[in-house]
Amino acid sequence: MITVVGTGTGAPAGVPEVGKAALVVGGRRHLDAVDVPEDAERVVLGPLAPALDTVARYVAQERPVVVLASGDPGFFGIVRALAERFGPERLDVRPGVSSVAAAFARAGLPWDDAVVVSAHGRDPRTAVNVCRAHPKVAVLTGPGAGPAELGAALRGERRVLVVASALGAAGESVERVTPEEAAGRDWGAAVSVVLCLDEQRALGPVRTVAGLGEGPAGWALPEAEFAHRDSMITKFEVRALALARLGPRPGDLVWDVGAGSGSVAVECARLGAAAVAVERDPDGVERVRANAAAHGVGVTVVHGEAPGVLDGLGDDPDAVFVGGGGRELPAVVGACARRARRTVVVAVAALDRVPAARAALTGAGLTCDGVLLQASRLAPLPGDVTRLAATNPVFLLWGVRPPAHSEGVSE
Repeated sequence: MITVVGTGTGAPAGVPEVGKAALVVGGRRHLDAVDVPEDAERVVLGPLAPALDTVARYVAQERPVVVLASGDPGFFGIVRALAERFGPERLDVRPGVSSVAAAFARAGLPWDDAVVVSAHGRDPRTAVNVCRAHPKVAVLTGPGAGPAELGAALRGERRVLVVASALGAAGESVERVTPEEAAGRDWGAAVSVVLCLDEQRALGPVRTVAGLGEGPAGWALPEAEFAHRDSMITKFEVRALALARLGPRPGDLVWDVGAGSGSVAVECARLGAAAVAVERDPDGVERVRANAAAHGVGVTVVHGEAPGVLDGLGDDPDAVFVGGGGRELPAVVGACARRARRTVVVAVAALDRVPAARAALTGAGLTCDGVLLQASRLAPLPGDVTRLAATNPVFLLWGVRPPAHSEGVSE
């Protein structure tokens, strides 16, 4: 067996299995905190592959191995790699208290409704977008993705960062800071976890499903679910296909440009994505905010006119929805298409605008497709009969970036 011991949030306090081990693997601070037998081999965890090869050699000889890890080694920890290499049946896992559980305990908050995301050795943009979209997030940090980088990316967001360092050790520190304060500091290497909180929504309703929750029961909501002006709203039939092509998901950033009522942005946020709505009309800005609040989601609303205002939006979006039309449509679509990492969806009512919008998508290197959507809804008539009421036809175009070019498109 391979005994995997989680050390809680500090150094291990007595691990009797170590005394019988032929091989002890762990971080330097873990190894220094236990009495490793003189005849046992010690392996300090660095690159994982060589350590696993050493474990494999001892397993083949049926000699006892102990692996020391921080917190709960089955939670974003080494248990996954060990189980994949040696099989779950060879593991005897003794979990400790995870850094996430300890951090929320220090903050005095429940965490069954928290979203946990790892930025350790991963692109931090996923963690940043999850923090933008959800009110209670724990981020497992790493080099280049610590409190300073998170704070810099979340400037201006209504968030508080709880930075927990050296949990369980003598130098433990738990600090509450704004994103701006976090961005301006050197936090060192002792950070265990960062909590990102929207304090107004940090105590959410009781959940039956942990983490992201159950998600919306439906989407492509009827227009009556949104405040809008003079029927200036993306109809639900169009919105259904637009959402299918946008593919919003947790960790994504979606722009809704020419948002109007913000119905697309709100629906993307309901599906777990971070959403930014761009709207030039001041009344429209307030309408988007009201619709987001009514549906219990966070949407960042930017007041300004595209394409110029798009230069001030920091991170490149995964997907963009462009609504409306007008003379500037090709320039708006082109600006969005040059920055979109995955796809751009464009809804236009006028046939004359379709060629220019399509050219803007293909000119930015996207492959383009589209449909004309024509729907007729059931409408009651006197005498208990029903007729079909036609909605205005809409052209829906979408451009998709080829996979080889889906990363780093703005650099």
